[in-house]
Amino acid sequence: MIDLTRKEAGLLRNIQTAKESGIIIPTIAQMRHPETIPQPIQEKLKGIGLWEVNPLNLFRITWKNEAKESGGLFQPVPNYVELPSSLTGVPCRIIAMVGKWFPTGCHKVGASFGCLAPRLVTGQFDVSRHKAVWPSTGNYCRGGAFNSKLLGAQGVAILPAEMSQERFDWLHSIGAEVIATPGCESNVKEIFDKTNELKADPGYMIFNQFEEMGNPLWHYNVTGYAMADLFEAIKRPGDRFAGACFTSGSAGTMSTGDLLKERYPRLRLAVGEALQCPTILNNGFGGHRIEGIGDKHIPWIHNVKNTDMAIAIDDEDSQRLLRLFNTPDGQKYLREELGLEEPLLEKLTWLGISGIANVLCCIKMAKYYEFTEHDVVGTVLTDSASMYASRIQELDRNHGPYNYTEAILDHNLHMLGLKTDHMTELTYQDRKRVHNLKYYTWVEQQGKTAQELDALWYDEAGTWDAVHAQAEELDELINEFNRRTGLLENL
Repeated sequence: MIDLTRKEAGLLRNIQTAKESGIIIPTIAQMRHPETIPQPIQEKLKGIGLWEVNPLNLFRITWKNEAKESGGLFQPVPNYVELPSSLTGVPCRIIAMVGKWFPTGCHKVGASFGCLAPRLVTGQFDVSRHKAVWPSTGNYCRGGAFNSKLLGAQGVAILPAEMSQERFDWLHSIGAEVIATPGCESNVKEIFDKTNELKADPGYMIFNQFEEMGNPLWHYNVTGYAMADLFEAIKRPGDRFAGACFTSGSAGTMSTGDLLKERYPRLRLAVGEALQCPTILNNGFGGHRIEGIGDKHIPWIHNVKNTDMAIAIDDEDSQRLLRLFNTPDGQKYLREELGLEEPLLEKLTWLGISGIANVLCCIKMAKYYEFTEHDVVGTVLTDSASMYASRIQELDRNHGPYNYTEAILDHNLHMLGLKTDHMTELTYQDRKRVHNLKYYTWVEQQGKTAQELDALWYDEAGTWDAVHAQAEELDELINEFNRRTGLLENL
């Protein structure tokens, strides 16, 4: 469970910083139901840009933001993309919630809030003496650096050197300290090694998304409820919520499936990974290009026992489709051959590389289970193509300018041509095998105990259910924090 023990000295300093900087902290309940955010705050948001470094943008950490770059408020259901069968090649409905309309353009700003907020409102993290360290394969450290800035703390971003240049440029622009570790998305151990170096300095506090239970707490209570709300809003008579697929970066988003399986017991939950680094399917080796997901280990916070399927995606598929969705000739093909209209073509640019991989997982699941037009499969789009302009330019340099013929080939080979290879339906013993892979990272390298590892498997109610339920206690601490600052009363 998350330690919510209060340290009054640090808490007092955090409250003073909040008073001086005008920081009001949103609750998990408000992120789930943003219509309950106080009206004076909603009025102020009408004049604030989505990415603006303003503490009130903490209240935009929700899936239900309007799709506006400035001044937007909230809507009853999340922004989403529904992908037509003419595009996917499967009869079922595939719906994907959109991360583009979070501050920073990525939903990881929510996961990082879930990790930081418990320590901030208990005083365990002291903004006057701690730097917040965000180990990441890309987007999590961006969200963490943004939240650190909003909350008056110094953020330190750790990410692989081979991530897209847009990430590094933005991190420097908001004053984050940036540490680039060797390798690409799959080089997570190198990130951990740098994190362990920093742990020796008491001025650094580590918020490791791969082990912080605030990550699944946020996704279960915010992403999970948002996806259930979306399904209820778009379902047609006879529709079934049949499946959900999420690639595993930190595996925090997998806890969305924990909520969905409680609501929809027949739902199948799949975890995706890169074929070029098949950790679950084949013990982990190699590097890959699906930015934002990490490999060669099983995250501590992955509730493997609740996962039904593992699916590997070829990173070449995601790269090819990135160009299909984001080039003039690609969009021309989609318009002329598939009849896609301009609003949907615009929405396809809301798919970043890992979002494309998530959609491909949904297609493979649909083919494996032979889903019909009455089945709905859900996923999330972590970020959007705006994070990868440099990657598209790089692909153009390596392969030449994109053209209509390539668009035809890419759609047919890399989407319609997907097969049910490189995937497996997990038996009980398969799940236990994957869970036990955590031992090598977390017990041998990162200081966990074998008893703690066993508890994740055998004591489900005392671990996963207990963590999910801590949202209510966390909200009480947040409300008390805000009362002590007095800022809400003076809005």
